[in-house]
Amino acid sequence: MKSKKLLIALSAFGMIGLMNLPKAAGQNQQQEPTWKWPESRVFEAVNKVRAGRDLTPKRWPNGARVAVGLSFDFDNETPSLRDGQTSPALMAQGEYGARAGLPRILSLLDKYEAPATFFVPAISAKLHPESIKDIVAKKRHEIGVHGWIHERNSLLAEADERDLMRRSIEVLTAMTGKKPVGLRTPSWDFSPWTMKLVHEFGLLYDSSLMADDRPYEVLIEGAATGVVELPVEWIMDDFPYFGMDRLTTLRPYTTPDEVFTIWRAEFDRAYEEGTMFILTMHPHVIGHRSRITMLEKLIEHMRSKQGVWFATHEQIARFAKEGKSS
Repeated sequence: MKSKKLLIALSAFGMIGLMNLPKAAGQNQQQEPTWKWPESRVFEAVNKVRAGRDLTPKRWPNGARVAVGLSFDFDNETPSLRDGQTSPALMAQGEYGARAGLPRILSLLDKYEAPATFFVPAISAKLHPESIKDIVAKKRHEIGVHGWIHERNSLLAEADERDLMRRSIEVLTAMTGKKPVGLRTPSWDFSPWTMKLVHEFGLLYDSSLMADDRPYEVLIEGAATGVVELPVEWIMDDFPYFGMDRLTTLRPYTTPDEVFTIWRAEFDRAYEEGTMFILTMHPHVIGHRSRITMLEKLIEHMRSKQGVWFATHEQIARFAKEGKSS
């Protein structure tokens, strides 16, 4: 009975898929305890990818005090497919993002003429080509890389991760007519070589790490890369508040009003500090009616202040790096 309960819990969190995946290159079955490591090994691990210089400009374009980057991870069915979970119920939950969530989001962004960045797994783009056309047709939004099938990079060998990143870039380039310049790793998951591949593929920016609230230059083993990091945070993501799995007894749920209070406070402090506000959302999560109403309320609050620059992640990264908007 205990084993059955454990399997249900693991399935709910997508862990069965994790357990069945092969070990990535260099991952030992039983890793040596870190307290046995020499200090040199500790420093090597910590300094693999690190935050470099702060790239916050004195003022954003047109003298704005704060840059606002609204982003939507267009995952849809891919997290379930990644773990081999093909239940029609799960596929329907993912389809909601394209069928109902995205139209509401695009309509809201049209209403306020606000640009946004959509990070799209290549398989999601292939499953919903009309959605990609709808985003591109607005001529205001950006599409960025978000993996092939929402894979977990930390479980991939370097060659596999390189191949999937290359294929993802090729698919999005073919479907949008523009090579993407930015990456958000699926689940914000990093392998030891993810950032090296970002640099190798010549991407302008990444938006997956959490070393700051401000844009910064990424260092690899202490060396500047020129890659701009637009950092993220779980409290600035819709899923931890609204995510739910029917198979678990733990069902986290926060009301839209409570999330509005948190996000408003984050924005207000970013405005005071004159920095940046990056928000991560998902059409199949934020696209529900009560939540899109909350997002509109937040946009109205931000627009009520002077000196707020709404921009794509590409525009923010280019201005932070070059001192001018794209």
